[in-house]
Amino acid sequence: MTSMFVNLPVTDLDRAKAFYTAIGFTINPLFTDHNAACVVVEEDHSAIMLLVREYFQTFTELPLGDPAVNPSVSTAIFLDSREAVDASVAGGVAAGGTEAQEPSDYGFMYQRQLTDPDGNIVEFGYMEPVAAEQGSGAVLNQQA
Repeated sequence: MTSMFVNLPVTDLDRAKAFYTAIGFTINPLFTDHNAACVVVEEDHSAIMLLVREYFQTFTELPLGDPAVNPSVSTAIFLDSREAVDASVAGGVAAGGTEAQEPSDYGFMYQRQLTDPDGNIVEFGYMEPVAAEQGSGAVLNQQA
């Protein structure tokens, strides 16, 4: 089975865990300690590993940047409805995140960008099932 883990550096592990649970995810205690927390995005498939910056630094000799100043990645997570997107972003803002941009609504796809308290960007989106299966042109052709 293929699984994906996105590693994110954080300055305050407890604050980061509170933020990511507020946007609807859970913590896997089997892979969580004082250096890291495993945030389950989709059971048995995808997770975010929150790593304190000092621990993250042990994985590379390159200097770590500050994602609040120079973002280098945006993690996009697509949900089952526009309402779920809105609820996740609302939970994240209430837990100390920010939404610096207006939502993007392309008709067949809806996206909102959320920045966590450390500056990491998490995008939430919803895509019409027809567009996900057949491409955006299929939805646009139905609307014409």
